[in-house]
Amino acid sequence: MELAFIPSPSRGVLYLGPIPLRGYAFCIIIGVFVAVWLGNKRWIARGGRPGTVADIAVWAVPFGLVGGRLYHVITDYQLYFSEGRDWVDAFKVWEGGLGIWGAIAFGAVGAWIGARRRGVPMPAYADAVAPGIVLAQAIGRWGNWFNQELYGKATDLPWAVEITSTADGRVPGTYHPTFLYESLWCIGVALLVIWADRRFRLGHGRAFALYVAAYCAGRFWIEYMRVDDAHHILGLRLNNWTALFVFLLAVLYIVLSARMRPGREAVVEPGAEPADGAAGADGEKDAGAASADAGADDPDTAKKDKDADTPGKTDAPEDTGDAADAEDAADAEDAADAEGVKNGADSAKKG
Repeated sequence: MELAFIPSPSRGVLYLGPIPLRGYAFCIIIGVFVAVWLGNKRWIARGGRPGTVADIAVWAVPFGLVGGRLYHVITDYQLYFSEGRDWVDAFKVWEGGLGIWGAIAFGAVGAWIGARRRGVPMPAYADAVAPGIVLAQAIGRWGNWFNQELYGKATDLPWAVEITSTADGRVPGTYHPTFLYESLWCIGVALLVIWADRRFRLGHGRAFALYVAAYCAGRFWIEYMRVDDAHHILGLRLNNWTALFVFLLAVLYIVLSARMRPGREAVVEPGAEPADGAAGADGEKDAGAASADAGADDPDTAKKDKDADTPGKTDAPEDTGDAADAEDAADAEDAADAEGVKNGADSAKKG
């Protein structure tokens, strides 16, 4: 007897007159807004301009939706193109079915286009939006709860999710809420990336790569718990292999990038002010070199530096120069007084 469980909604859609309001779509929309909001705050903190994240998201989000749907349809083609199925259902995104792997891959293409149009380096943009993206995933997973999908093996744990639908071969009962596990994992990944980014000042795409690696680590064991139909290779679900492959690529990128391009970008957007301390040691080094060059180009500065290095050298020449300037000023004042006297005399003569 189940003492407690998470009830599933009796319906995943409400109607406002003729307009359907679907829980799955709402979760995706809310997730996008959170990603853009947090990404904008992080972008400004890195020295970018307000609004840039939203402008690039206009390209990234549609590409991501198309890519996510394509990945799902291709990897689960039997749901749409097998006997007794209607291929038109492949376009019904609101009924669920977005593959995160395709969404991120195609979304990155859209973001690259938008970043090129704004003259923004793609790695810096990816670092700024990484925590927002994974938070959007955490919110979007609750869309699966509305659709009563993506659950795990049967269980009587207090946090089990109750499935009441019988559509697509579902068997009513209580199951592991893998959508909830993934949602909580994504929140943890977002906090990890934010902490690591502040602690180690990640740059050049490494914050984004950390998000990818951490997400894949969680997705691997969560995917292993799911019981929905999926293609298997050597005993593992296709998404397990995908998570493992992408995890290795992300870790490899972090290692190579840290060696080849250490530090963080000093300027992330043309015309914007660099963030405080963004340049790091390289920036301080460049500033010191610039000061040295300026001193070399300034004869007076070079002369002072030379005098300072000469033993027994005093500031007497400078004092002599000041005295000469004062004497010249006094002579000019006397000349002006004499000119005034002369003009007065001439005026008196004319009178």
